[in-house]
Amino acid sequence: MLNFTVGPVQSAECVKAIGAEDVPYFRTTEFSQIMVENERLIKQFAKASDDSRVAFITGSGTASMEAVVMNCFTPNDLVMVINGGSFGHRFVELCAIHDIPYIEIELPFGTAVSRKQLESHYQEGVTGLLVNMDETSTGVLYDVNMIGEFCKEHDIFYVVDAISAFLCDAFDMQAVGADVMITGSQKALACPPGISLIVLSPRAVDRVNYAHVKSMYFDLRNALKDGERGQTPFTPAVGTLLQIHARLKEIEAAGGVDAEIARVHALATDFRERIKELPFEIVSQSLPNAVTPLHPLKASAYDIFLELKDEYGIWVCPNGGELADKVFRVGHIGNLTIEDNTQLICALKDINDKGLL
Repeated sequence: MLNFTVGPVQSAECVKAIGAEDVPYFRTTEFSQIMVENERLIKQFAKASDDSRVAFITGSGTASMEAVVMNCFTPNDLVMVINGGSFGHRFVELCAIHDIPYIEIELPFGTAVSRKQLESHYQEGVTGLLVNMDETSTGVLYDVNMIGEFCKEHDIFYVVDAISAFLCDAFDMQAVGADVMITGSQKALACPPGISLIVLSPRAVDRVNYAHVKSMYFDLRNALKDGERGQTPFTPAVGTLLQIHARLKEIEAAGGVDAEIARVHALATDFRERIKELPFEIVSQSLPNAVTPLHPLKASAYDIFLELKDEYGIWVCPNGGELADKVFRVGHIGNLTIEDNTQLICALKDINDKGLL
């Protein structure tokens, strides 16, 4: 299968080779050294400060989203949540579950949040803001720099879920003024799912250290304490962490984060130029590099997903609910090439020639 989803994605050979090996014992100096280097490279690629910290959570991105809500906010806070799709809604749900008061900014499909909307929803007493930098359910990239300026002006604790944006779109944690960045192993890191990462600024580390979290597994103080010696409080997904290390070293050797972002951008641009020949509409006013959301002008989006999967051995991302027949998404992350784009475009042209588009 050729994988054009946005996670899990195709992995490089060096990553897959590690997955074929036995998982080693991890309470060793050797594993600790790998984890210390993982933290260094993640901070480097996120352009975080040297005194920032990284917590490695064995769990999907949602696990780290929940851990951040639990460790960084209390019922005494009031947070703004940008909800432009299913992942923004997930932050809304997490705030409700953990009794964090929130103001929801609900956006129409395919639209980005504006400064005017932030100002109109702002209330005295707002202490936090939660945003998914790339709302992949709709294929919208938010302007995290503009949001960061708003947060600085109002002294708001700023959490950026960059699960689908890290290594795809430009993100400078210090310049943006983000207190927290979240990402995951199965997106542009192109490793198997199972690990999510939380990058914490010094201000966020202070907040974590003073938190009273009613959880053993999600108490980030323990993760930070054990991380000082390159370890985790509980048994992590050891193999995936080794694969992350190989992938980070691969990115470093290929020119670093900016080179990786340029690679993803080139794949996305190539696909978007070539799809113009076919009866699709790109339905986003602010496209990320990671994914292109497509609305077929005549056919069912879900039928196209099935046709590609069953007849051509190609995966794309379907949507659920009311969008199932309206929009499917094509990812540009993972171990993909321009030649892979050609294979997908040829399949779509063939489907069109059959009269199915």
